[in-house]
Amino acid sequence: MSQPASHPPHGNEREEDVVPVPKVGDRAPTLGETVQFPREQPVVVVFLRHCGCPFAEKTFKLLADLSNHHPELHCVAISQAPQEETDKWIVFAGGEWEIEVLVDPQRTLFHAWGLGLSSAWYAVNPMTLWHAWKLGTEEGIWNRNTGSGSRWQIGGAFAVDAGGFVRWSRPAVSADDVPDFGEALRALGGH
Repeated sequence: MSQPASHPPHGNEREEDVVPVPKVGDRAPTLGETVQFPREQPVVVVFLRHCGCPFAEKTFKLLADLSNHHPELHCVAISQAPQEETDKWIVFAGGEWEIEVLVDPQRTLFHAWGLGLSSAWYAVNPMTLWHAWKLGTEEGIWNRNTGSGSRWQIGGAFAVDAGGFVRWSRPAVSADDVPDFGEALRALGGH
């Protein structure tokens, strides 16, 4: 396991690199060259914690289900792992289906959307550990080994309308905070 995946946040991330989280009504930051705003379809964007995180896997599975049932949406997941590791992890998570997966090992996109590193309490508090055990025993989703990515990365989910404005902003409040995509649909005017 690499240093960033196993040690708390101290290192080369500078606080000034992380901008405030976009609020509802703000113009959405771009997602690199491939996803620009505005666009023809509304977009649901998910920033994953590290590949191997059981809550990232659960979130990814829920996003895949959303993408399958709502073709009117463009679903995007951003991984902080390199492409090869992300591709391997996606197989374990059930495949990407209709999700566009972007890799962001430098976490530039994470920072542009206000998602920096967390505290140890965010990642390993007693309730998070309990929810991890429960997710594993009830759904068979356990923590997986990963070679890179920070376990301290804050995840989040956003819904952006076709005009390029944020309609739902949901940075995770703890590692086990899995987004409710029903809220995203309602924010975009869906059911």
